[in-house]
Amino acid sequence: MRVLITCFAHNTHYYNLVPLAWALRAAGHEVRVASQPALTEVINGSGLTAVPVGDLDSIVELMTRIGGDPTPYQQGLDFAETRTEPVGWDHALGQQTMMTAMSFAPLNGDTTIDDLVAFARSWRPDLVLWEPFTYAGPIAAHITGAAHARVLWGPDVILNARRQFLELRDRQPEERREDPMAEWLTWTLERFGITPDAAAVEEIIAGRWSVDAAPESLRIPVPGQVVLPMRFVPYNGPSVIPDWLHTPPARPRVCVTLGVSARETFGRDAVPFEDLLHALGDVDAEIVATLDAGQLRDRESLPANIRAVDFVPMEALLPTCDAIVHHGGAGTGYTATLLGVPQIIVASLWDAPLKARLHAEQGAGIELPPQKLDAAALRDAVVRAISDPSLAAGARRLREETLADPSPADLVPVLQRLTEQHHRRPQSAHPSQGETT
Repeated sequence: MRVLITCFAHNTHYYNLVPLAWALRAAGHEVRVASQPALTEVINGSGLTAVPVGDLDSIVELMTRIGGDPTPYQQGLDFAETRTEPVGWDHALGQQTMMTAMSFAPLNGDTTIDDLVAFARSWRPDLVLWEPFTYAGPIAAHITGAAHARVLWGPDVILNARRQFLELRDRQPEERREDPMAEWLTWTLERFGITPDAAAVEEIIAGRWSVDAAPESLRIPVPGQVVLPMRFVPYNGPSVIPDWLHTPPARPRVCVTLGVSARETFGRDAVPFEDLLHALGDVDAEIVATLDAGQLRDRESLPANIRAVDFVPMEALLPTCDAIVHHGGAGTGYTATLLGVPQIIVASLWDAPLKARLHAEQGAGIELPPQKLDAAALRDAVVRAISDPSLAAGARRLREETLADPSPADLVPVLQRLTEQHHRRPQSAHPSQGETT
């Protein structure tokens, strides 16, 4: 089976795809990873074969061209799951317009789509796996007849928002039934001589099925969507375990991290709570704070119980921790969930507020919105996280749920079976030389 994996040029989104890619590769299937050239080195660093497509050099440059600081527009994507009032048509339409114009269309520009379709026509994959922003993947799959599926990195807010939008759209008068996402996909396919019907558009948006690495309690069920659970496996790229991690801590240990995603994408921290580390100076715990080079210049002024580091792999650090404070990123959050660590989530962007709420509802974490973050609130949350046995018990329950899901290796034969059911190309049309089944 030939598997094409697609992801736009963003490290942390790609990292979530690597374990499944290697499970397929280890099972003997051919795997290629297509992304803009900015991700080529990262793909090669993961040991997989890259296919550069398009000419997008940097997501930071893209967001700057769109309108400067990208943070406000992301904060404007107020998903229904985190709203207190009912969703209205104007909100749903505005959300679809913003996601299409400022995320999906720019991240899947014409050159990216053209190059990916050309490669898919040449290589003829049987299955295309795509991260939820990279619609170039299902577009190429639809054109070439390959089966395709999304690999989620968080709660399925994109498809849930789409379902709510469609319900509201169908209640509008005919002249008001705008659909920017469908319009963009239709225009794109028409460039290749294809005029899709409504069902084809929705299949491209939703995928034939979805792979979800969240434990069941943290998923958003979307009616009609086939979901394959998959146990999360951490991957952070090449890393080295520091010597100090070989010695067990003498007192509770707490990780404080904003993750690399916010720092690399925005050039600064999305939630600057590193300034609040002094509030933790009198807490009877070792605080391991991940700070970048600029922040590390001031580490001499930090309290004695703060260990400041640039980077440490979460799967190595968190087994030694009693709690973690983080921004709600997918890799950090899922690693903490897998390892049964209570989480204090300071969430501001995209689906992170929802993840914070879901962890709090499961009794496995503390939701600390940025607007309520101050020295006292952070200190109180950390003290509670390391001393409240109910939070530790809730985190253990989510860990047990996670471990009960199939591993990426277990999922491979399921993917092969579904691919055989859903690809539209006759098997004889596949090039025979080098074919792997």
